[in-house]
Amino acid sequence: MKNYVVESYEKYREEDRLSTNNARKIEFLTTIKVLDNLITEKKTILDCAAGTGIYSFHFADKGHIVTATDITPRHIEVIQTILRDKPYKMKTAILDATDMSIFEDESFDVVLNMGPFYHLVNISDRQKCIKESLRVLKKNGFLITAYIPRYFVFQYVATQNKDFLDATLAKQITQTGELHHDDEKCFWTDTYYSTCEEMEQLYQQYDISVIDHFAQDGLTACFSEKIDQWTDQEFKIWCDYHYDICRERSILGASNHVIIIGRK
Repeated sequence: MKNYVVESYEKYREEDRLSTNNARKIEFLTTIKVLDNLITEKKTILDCAAGTGIYSFHFADKGHIVTATDITPRHIEVIQTILRDKPYKMKTAILDATDMSIFEDESFDVVLNMGPFYHLVNISDRQKCIKESLRVLKKNGFLITAYIPRYFVFQYVATQNKDFLDATLAKQITQTGELHHDDEKCFWTDTYYSTCEEMEQLYQQYDISVIDHFAQDGLTACFSEKIDQWTDQEFKIWCDYHYDICRERSILGASNHVIIIGRK
């Protein structure tokens, strides 16, 4: 069966997404600041939707033992190419995050679930993803899941392109959180948009203790052109400000990307 998410990413340069400008960098900078404070000792880490490896390489460069997987073949090819110039080895695999049967139970200290969850429009697939992440995670390990907030999405796409300023699309996103590749007003690919309350309830449902919940980029996406015009010092001021408020509940719902961290 054709996978429209894979098709979308095969045509997109994911390797540029978090590094091409300041407005995009803040997502990565905020995330590694939080995670580096959390993952302080050498750990075995599964990056189960690694993209082209920006987080995998960050943690491997710091001495962690990283396994990088992704459902998109081109992403794994990019990672393997970069690895040729690295002094360490990293296991890689093309993998659907709803089926991690290639790994034994409790194989990893940390599971980075940084991409697959918000591309699973069926609740059964989201449950499989969480269950598989927990199965391969050691007891007391960290499950780190990224999601896209439901109430951010429509206002962002509608103000970026008025073709999406559509009442039916607005109702669909806010009421179901679902976007399908064959929707008349599809602006991306198969995607599921969550709420912070839903994500916390999901973790509680699987007996995962929530230990952190933060906005990766906050309101930055809404005025990226201004941010990209700032000097390095001005951008640092903004990054420090964002980091100080990134756990505020109102910011969680208004952010483009959010991470919830739990302990098994």
